[in-house]
Amino acid sequence: MTRFAEPVRRLAVLAVAPMLMMAAACGGDAEGDASGGQTFVLKVTDGANAGPLAVGKRDGSFDEALAPLGARVEWVEAAPSVSANLKLFSTGELDVSEGAFSPVVGALSKDVDLRIVAAAEQGGQDQSGIIARPDSGIDSVEDLEGKRVAVNPAAKGEYLTLLALEQAGVSVDSVDRVPLQIKDGASAFSTGQVDAWASFNAPYQEAKANGAVELVSEGDLGSQDRKVLLVRGSVAEERPDVVAAFLETLQDLVIRQVSEPEDFQNVFTTTGPTALTGTRLEDAIAVGRQALPPVPPGEDDAAALEEVSRVFTEYGVTPDQLSAQDVFLDLRPLISPEQAARIDRGEGQ
Repeated sequence: MTRFAEPVRRLAVLAVAPMLMMAAACGGDAEGDASGGQTFVLKVTDGANAGPLAVGKRDGSFDEALAPLGARVEWVEAAPSVSANLKLFSTGELDVSEGAFSPVVGALSKDVDLRIVAAAEQGGQDQSGIIARPDSGIDSVEDLEGKRVAVNPAAKGEYLTLLALEQAGVSVDSVDRVPLQIKDGASAFSTGQVDAWASFNAPYQEAKANGAVELVSEGDLGSQDRKVLLVRGSVAEERPDVVAAFLETLQDLVIRQVSEPEDFQNVFTTTGPTALTGTRLEDAIAVGRQALPPVPPGEDDAAALEEVSRVFTEYGVTPDQLSAQDVFLDLRPLISPEQAARIDRGEGQ
């Protein structure tokens, strides 16, 4: 694709900051090392049992990349959705996470200090969508009129619901959107407190396996909610070199995932609630083969983000339409030319 082969100048560029700062200040955390120096601690969402973050944790890839810069990763156990972790970002307990456009748009409306430093088109869009309880009598998006739908607010679930209603010509006001994070949404859906649920990833697939009726998938809707790497803005400004090294390592892992997708599932355990088996494991491996490495966002990403923001603004979820300049942070002017060239890679390199 063009944006990988010939990256364009990005729309958001911060004033050039001092490069390769070795002392931590207000972002992340600093801790003393054996030599009396300071180690910069980058707090990253734990990858649990699958994906590049989990493999990087298992193999020590991120710490190996960050060590020459006087930094290391601290893995933070957090909810499986960005919107549920906004408090952790606000309090400085979390610095970096994978995510999507929609929760970042929602977060910025709440003045959370988040910036997108890389993006990739979302693979596996059959892994998310809107489902209904099998006893609800709901067979289509049109049937949601007058019903209760659980959504994680100002994030993917609400975005998919609004997009589906818009495309089906159903009045948004005729559907009761119940704001619940994924864990609470799963409980409400399974106990019949809601009629339908906009969900994603493992909870979505698990509900479908238990008989939920899929009304529409994210792919059916032509969703623009791309996958991103997001960082606390203050951390990215303070240590862009560390963030770039983390991104470069993540890119390498994603490229490896395409050729070795089996190694990126059941990373720590093959049993228990986080382990996948059977069809769900096969589906996850297939999605891994479709993965694209996240790169500094370009003009096509800007258009996609602004479309997500349009949906939220039009239906009153957020007060103002956002532009790419509000959200994207271009690391490349803030780091060495050599490091910038490495993160600005083409597809499949």
